[in-house]
Amino acid sequence: MELDIYQTDALNELGNIGAAHAATTLAQMLMSPVEMTVPEVKVVDIADVYQYIGDEISALVVFQIQGDLADGGYIVVSMPVSAVIELTNMMLGTAGSDRELTEMDQSAVIEIGNIMISAFLDSTAELLGIVMLPSPPALAVDMAHAAFQSIIAQMAADVNEVVIFSTELQSDAPPVYGSIFLLPNPELLREIIRLLEALVAT
Repeated sequence: MELDIYQTDALNELGNIGAAHAATTLAQMLMSPVEMTVPEVKVVDIADVYQYIGDEISALVVFQIQGDLADGGYIVVSMPVSAVIELTNMMLGTAGSDRELTEMDQSAVIEIGNIMISAFLDSTAELLGIVMLPSPPALAVDMAHAAFQSIIAQMAADVNEVVIFSTELQSDAPPVYGSIFLLPNPELLREIIRLLEALVAT
């Protein structure tokens, strides 16, 4: 699937809106400013996905996209484990940075991901006039590219390429950073592009 420059720009703008809402939600939770990079859209061969995903041990909160289109793909919040520990130390009043994730850490990062992704999907769905809902979250703690390979394998029955839509969120207090990845299946991507083109035409 190839996206022309206008479709890519439209998707970037859509992601910009969604990520801005997620960043605002995270900032409210942390009571600290959160910076957001400009979203980036890439169409990637499945075999090459690892080139675009980090290889550090990360906590990934994974949601299947549901709503008007069942099985619409996946949306993922990915944070390095070191960043998760900084974040949960602040939220839970715990200490220590050189440790394994506890059950409390895992529960906290799932809740953070749930709130951020709900804000992301709410804003993008409202713009498009469709229903996009997150499934119950699942947590994976693994090397990021290995976890993504597992997610993509569940989409790969009839997909050779994956659209990776990523944005990066950063905060200095605590020093947290992470990324949001949207991996729509081809049907959802075509529907999003159709709705964006209709929106631009009005």
